[in-house]
Amino acid sequence: MPSRIHSILFTHMATQRIIPDNDFGQIIIRTRCTARNITLRTKVDGLYITTPPRSLTKKVLEIVEKHRQSLLDSWTKVAPQAFGPDYRIDTPCFRLRMDVSRLKNFTLRYTEEGITLYYPKHTDFSLDTTQELIKNAIIRALKKAASTYLPTLLQALAERYDLTFKRVKITGSRSRWGSCSSVKSINLSCYLMLLPSHLMDYVLLHELSHTREMNHGPKFWELMDELTEGQARSLRKELRSYRLPF
Repeated sequence: MPSRIHSILFTHMATQRIIPDNDFGQIIIRTRCTARNITLRTKVDGLYITTPPRSLTKKVLEIVEKHRQSLLDSWTKVAPQAFGPDYRIDTPCFRLRMDVSRLKNFTLRYTEEGITLYYPKHTDFSLDTTQELIKNAIIRALKKAASTYLPTLLQALAERYDLTFKRVKITGSRSRWGSCSSVKSINLSCYLMLLPSHLMDYVLLHELSHTREMNHGPKFWELMDELTEGQARSLRKELRSYRLPF
């Protein structure tokens, strides 16, 4: 793992509606106060829609039906990869591989080289229950790794740039990379461990910047540009297009 020091921008959502869907699993409709148009975006865990205030759900769903096939084509490209015996994750800060075991249960083993998820010899990977077991095991491993790595990195960045925070908490959030409260408490998603190092830095610096500037006004982006050598907006754009491996 890298030894050098190394959030996503989330504008306040006034409301959120979640609608089950046979194709996407779920449709998440969010109202953004500053939105002027209805936008649709496919992600691993569903179809995300941003709407202006007072948009009717019926109208939004009509738009979904009109573009359903093209949205499905897009969603297929980001749909999660099924877990199998050769599945592995290899990122700068998190390495995991699968291996067979004589044991009857799934088991995680931690070494300096990475994490091994052992599975029973006669595991049926086609079963939904097996897929869920593997996913939950990986999330446990992510949380454990993040609990050790991210607070140390956050503290190092805070000291380097003369910023302070009160406490840090690791979460399992997939909808937010991070958040910062008015009392300087920072939440960080364990999924940050799957990002390239420079994007992980960006998220942590974003949340640390909120300890000084709570909104996303000009002063906030001036500070972010100071911390990222003028790359704040390009890093934000890169992060928005990043796809998690599962």
